[in-house]
This record gives sequence, C-alpha cells and structure tokens, in this order.
Amino acid sequence: MNKNRCVHKVLKEILEWSKVIFFALLVSMLIKNTVAACAVVPSGSMEETVETGSRIVINRLAYICSTPQRGDIVSFYYPDDGETLYLKRVMGLPGETIEGIDGQIYIDGRVIADYTTNRFYEDFGPYEIPDDCYFMMGDNRSNSWDSRYWKNKFVKKSEIIGKVGLEYYPELKLLK
Repeated sequence: MNKNRCVHKVLKEILEWSKVIFFALLVSMLIKNTVAACAVVPSGSMEETVETGSRIVINRLAYICSTPQRGDIVSFYYPDDGETLYLKRVMGLPGETIEGIDGQIYIDGRVIADYTTNRFYEDFGPYEIPDDCYFMMGDNRSNSWDSRYWKNKFVKKSEIIGKVGLEYYPELKLLK
C-alpha cells in the first residue's frame, strides 16, 4: 500500500511540473510571436553599430500605434523574396524622394545628417518612396545589400517585424 501511495505521489508531482513547464513554453511562444523576438545578426551590413554575430532583441509592438521613423533600426522581410529576414536602418519615409550623391544622402533635395561615418561611393536614385513604404540602408554603407541594389527598392510597413532596440551579446547596449 505504501508503495502505491509513493508511486501515486511521484506521478502527481510529475503531472504538476508538466503543467508548469507546458505553461512556461506556451507563454514564451506567445511572447516570441507577438511581443519580442531575439535574433543573431548574420552579416556585416550594420557594422559600426551592430557587429556580425551580435544578439539583438526586436520589439514587435513598436509600430502598433506609430510608424517607423528615419534612423530606426528595423527587422523586416527582404522585399525580393518575402522570406529572408534583414536588419537595416530606415533612411527614407513614405512620400519622400531619396538620392545619394558624392557620399551624401539627400531627402527631397536637402542633405540629411547620416547615422554613420561609413561612406558610400556609388550615387543612387532619385527614388520616390511610395505610400506605406520605406527605403532601407545598412550602416556599413560600402558593404551593404540594401534598398539601393534591390529589385524591389522599398519595404512595405506590413513587412516590418519590429524595431531593434537592444543588443544583449557580446555586450549589453541600447541601439539607436
């Protein structure tokens, strides 16, 4: 009789722990798919700001009540295949005309401050950015596969996963 009670107690304990583990997995999946995502930076296109191999947190809720702003670092689906995840900086906003001349970025004919010291050497544009779309550039301007070179030059807002705000490895820092 004691042996049956012991087995019953162990099974009950396993069931209780299983419920806790299942609930924790469910909550973590919910958070990952709706609130935040973690990613590893696969390339050097954002170097100076984010190094290859860095681990970042993507805020999936950042644009629920707002829109991406110039300078935001965002994760999105590459517009030429709709599947590959990219990480770039928003440089051009809906309705603007963007072009690059002699290493300077122009928005609607005016030079804007850049977010990096990396220069680009090939002129681009002018490109008129459609409504609800954005023009993306990597911070490593001379080594970034970005809007300047894509077949589909613009990223739709619906393709943006979220705003990158934090690097947690190899160092902890806020990204701007």
